[in-house]
Amino acid sequence: MPAIPLPSSGGVPAAAPKTCDASGMAEIHRMFTFGFGKAPGLVQGVAAGDTAHAEVVARELDLLSVAVHAHHEGEDERLWGPLEERAPACAGHVERMKAQHAQLLVHLEALDAAVPAWRSSATAADAEPVLTALDGVNAALNEHLPDEEANIVPVMETVITEPEIEWFSDHGRKATPKGQSWNSLGLIIESQPDGGDAWQRKNLPAPVRLLWRVIGRPRYLKHRAALEGR
Repeated sequence: MPAIPLPSSGGVPAAAPKTCDASGMAEIHRMFTFGFGKAPGLVQGVAAGDTAHAEVVARELDLLSVAVHAHHEGEDERLWGPLEERAPACAGHVERMKAQHAQLLVHLEALDAAVPAWRSSATAADAEPVLTALDGVNAALNEHLPDEEANIVPVMETVITEPEIEWFSDHGRKATPKGQSWNSLGLIIESQPDGGDAWQRKNLPAPVRLLWRVIGRPRYLKHRAALEGR
């Protein structure tokens, strides 16, 4: 695909034709913001020594961490190169995204390293490194996600194709840990501004929406209750 010249700011020309719908980027970002935003409170809500509750919360932290790892690995592998090639004026934004990914990875790896000890002990001492890592993850997400939505997504929608966008969605789904599919879907749905109704109509075929109402949603609500120790 030929490169489309962009203004030096990295913006998109008003007349640039739209090549894909990249609104899913913001939708999945909401899952990260929602899930990680609630995570410190979930960790703090585990009573000392309650390893059964800690296990439930730790699985949630694992789900969130895997989701962000997969999302960013997909971008590193399949997004930055095409953007730099097809939209050269976006190169400065791409370099900033790469740096933000690297910084977020530091905090995610700290979280991944801290969770096992807390999972098996549920002590305040072992919770502290988890909470510190979560603070770092949330700060990095709060910097990175709005920046990406403002400066990368509009460019994507002029140079990335719909099949390429679909690859990112498929990549994320395949990374979902075994047994966590309903919980992952529930996080995405619950994090949307209208409670997920519009997202479901846009992304889920009618039979899947029915399965969600009959099977998935009750399981997800039970999972949320267990997370909160109810």
